[in-house]
Amino acid sequence: METTPFARPRLHVLTVALACAAWTLPPAALAQTTSRTVEDGGTGPYPALMLSEASLPTHTVFRPADLGAFGDDRALPVIAWGNGACANSPWEHVNFLNEVASHGFLVVAIGPMPAGEGEQPYERSTSSQLTDAIDWAVAQNEDEGSDYYGKVDTAHVAVSGMSCGGLQTLEVAGDPRVTTVGVFNSGILPTPTGGMPGMPALTKDRLADLHTPTLYLLGGESDIAYGNGMDDYRRIDHVPVAVANMDVGHGGTYRQPHGGEFARVATAWYLWQLTGDEEAGALFTGDPPGLAASPDWRIETKNLD
Repeated sequence: METTPFARPRLHVLTVALACAAWTLPPAALAQTTSRTVEDGGTGPYPALMLSEASLPTHTVFRPADLGAFGDDRALPVIAWGNGACANSPWEHVNFLNEVASHGFLVVAIGPMPAGEGEQPYERSTSSQLTDAIDWAVAQNEDEGSDYYGKVDTAHVAVSGMSCGGLQTLEVAGDPRVTTVGVFNSGILPTPTGGMPGMPALTKDRLADLHTPTLYLLGGESDIAYGNGMDDYRRIDHVPVAVANMDVGHGGTYRQPHGGEFARVATAWYLWQLTGDEEAGALFTGDPPGLAASPDWRIETKNLD
């Protein structure tokens, strides 16, 4: 099967300009917590904010604006996110991530909070930043001085990412704290060094590290990751797994209002896997699964019922 190395997660861009200057926020911007509202806060029951937390300036946090609803009875499951092109900024995914957070999740994305709207200067990230995101969320839940004290559901943790971020996800998916995995517009290449420089050089053996239910979202046959992602799915037989395809190409729907269809389907998976919402889970269960009723999607599953 012919495969193509991953590119930046934009339909019209197939390479990353490695000569771009590295970018970081100035120290003054990192000294305090700052936030802003993305779109209208999201369509979920908990309008969300995008934040640069002073305790984690290397990442961007998306979470409900009002944390008063969370505590012993309902805590915030954690979603660690890796960006397309292994970029150290979630700028292309803010609509998607904010929408997910508005349904009651603590989303911690690799990279400082985007300085404004649109494309940000490029700097490469590493897979270990996903682990850093989980470490931070766990520490905040235990810190009596934190706004998140006692409000984080550290027993329910997702690690997810798009394109190169999906490979970063697979690189850390063996972490025992992870309870579900999302691999979006991604899959392990047949040749470990066949991708762009800096991409995790994984082999298909890495799939054996998966120990939790796993979702692949792909952009159909026009997605450059389609062959790799479908091959991963065919190889995975030891954990529950689903693969859903929407014919939108490698760029997905992340930048559409509220993250588009990819946000709707991913949110349903997170609600099911991280909060036990069986109604949301009906998209992925049954014969055929509920998502099959949508003319926009094709879905295959193993071991989910």
